[in-house]
Amino acid sequence: MTFRLSSLLFAFFLLSIGLQAQESKLAEQYFQNGEYQKASQLFQRLYDTQSSSEYYLDRYIDCLLKLKQYKEGEQVLKRELKKNPAAVKLYVSLGKLLEEQDRSEEAEDQYRTAIREMPADQYQIILLGNALARDQKIDLAMEVYDKGAKLLGRPSVFAEYQGNLMLQSGDFPEMIAYYLLYLRENPRQQGKIQMNIQRYLPEEYTDELQAQLYSRINEDPDDVAMIELLTWTFLQKKDYRNALRQSKALDLKLNENGNRIFNLGQIAANERDYGPAIEAFQYLIDQKGPGTVYYYDAKKQLLNAKRKKLVESPSYSQQDLLDLEAEYEQFLGKDNRNRLVAPLIMEQAELEALYLQDLPKAITLLEEVIHMPGIEQDLQSTAKLQLGDYYLMQGEIWDATLLYSQVDKLYKDDPLGHEARFRNARLSYFNGDFQWAQAQFDVLKASTSKLIANDALDLSVFIMDNLGLDTTTAAMAMYADAELLVFQNQHSAALAILDSLASAFPFHSLEDDVLYLKSRIYTKDREWNRAETVLQRILDEYPEEIRADNALYDLGQLYEGPLGDPAKAMACYERIFTDYSNSTFAVDARKRFRFLRGDHVQ
Repeated sequence: MTFRLSSLLFAFFLLSIGLQAQESKLAEQYFQNGEYQKASQLFQRLYDTQSSSEYYLDRYIDCLLKLKQYKEGEQVLKRELKKNPAAVKLYVSLGKLLEEQDRSEEAEDQYRTAIREMPADQYQIILLGNALARDQKIDLAMEVYDKGAKLLGRPSVFAEYQGNLMLQSGDFPEMIAYYLLYLRENPRQQGKIQMNIQRYLPEEYTDELQAQLYSRINEDPDDVAMIELLTWTFLQKKDYRNALRQSKALDLKLNENGNRIFNLGQIAANERDYGPAIEAFQYLIDQKGPGTVYYYDAKKQLLNAKRKKLVESPSYSQQDLLDLEAEYEQFLGKDNRNRLVAPLIMEQAELEALYLQDLPKAITLLEEVIHMPGIEQDLQSTAKLQLGDYYLMQGEIWDATLLYSQVDKLYKDDPLGHEARFRNARLSYFNGDFQWAQAQFDVLKASTSKLIANDALDLSVFIMDNLGLDTTTAAMAMYADAELLVFQNQHSAALAILDSLASAFPFHSLEDDVLYLKSRIYTKDREWNRAETVLQRILDEYPEEIRADNALYDLGQLYEGPLGDPAKAMACYERIFTDYSNSTFAVDARKRFRFLRGDHVQ
């Protein structure tokens, strides 16, 4: 019997909770719809049954304010304050009610009473401060927190709330000061402070933030949280050199294993800021030494960063290339050649083939990788594709297509297989088998690899536009021959064919393509100004042709890189996503535009 009674009581309890939840939801719905009388009745009933609920009381008073039932509101609040004098935020509600009646002096008395009667209770202090802040009474809220901190004997206990108040009032230097005060006492809350700064601090106050951080660090050089926050600000500005300087200090101070430095080096390298990246990896090699966790990876990343810095720079000498080659040789040596360094050997092969023009050595290096014991299949297949390219550069077409076909067969429905199929189709295009090549490109337009899909679409449209308009393939064959020569780094021969094509077929639909291929040759030969002139001519004379968006993007890359004119680069990128919004370059152009505009800071 007792068990049955208990079960019934429990069921009744659950039912009552469910009914109250429904009633609360309905009351809120009435309030949001402006039906304050109905809402008032429900909130009053809920408040009467749960007098401890601050939410129901606050909502009930809100209803009374909307209904201008001020007298009843005063009675309710005074009754509550009599029952619970520590609930000083109710004085704010009472003051607000009086302000609605134009009784400003009485309202001010209530606010002052709240501050005077405020107990040494952190929860009640926060409630009072928040209530005043919601009514935009920033000075009074600050007074609450200042007095509260003294009552509790903890000077920075409310620093976060005070920082939020300064944010609310737009006083950003003071906001920073209070946030840093809070961080000093609560270093584990660094993530929260970073999020607030990233979300709310205007970019023009970054220098103020860094100045205050430097001041704090000078006062206490062992304050790790401040150093980490300063490092973070440099990362937000993509100032990797200064970020590295602070990271080195932390690495030494905390006796770390180099993880912080290694990650920073990778970030800088990915952003193509190779100076700090190289410095980071060199630091790990010099300071940590052989046998440490990042030593070997730092060696590999150092070579990779040096190679990219060299080949992407506006000018380099043959000696620069030979010096880099020597560094690869020194690191790899004779006894350090295994599957773990296979990617580095492939990098050296690229250096030999594309920059030192030593195809036989590049081929030997890749054959070494392909036949390494225990080599991963994906890496082996990637090396085969690279080797196929180098055979094609040597004119060994059969060997190239054999390697492409091996990878295609092994990875039928994989991006690596799609890449192999694309290269075979491109080889057919070079050989003048345009219809078969176009059929393959049409299939590859659906590739899961965006890069392959875009390249396939580009070549498919190119063949369709230029082959369908002519009764002969002679002009296309000449153009394909020129493209193969460019692929083989025979630039003078390619330019000669392009000049002949322009003379033999004046006013042909390939005119813009001839100019575009010339711009690629000039870019590869680092003749930046000639490349700029040709690309601009495409835009001036052929703005409606299919190479126009390619020309705009390449011109943007030239201005962003070797020509060093970010404003002109931004103009090119903006024109792509506005005038050529369907271009395959539109998405990346928008990203580059935002990057150059500085959107990456926030």
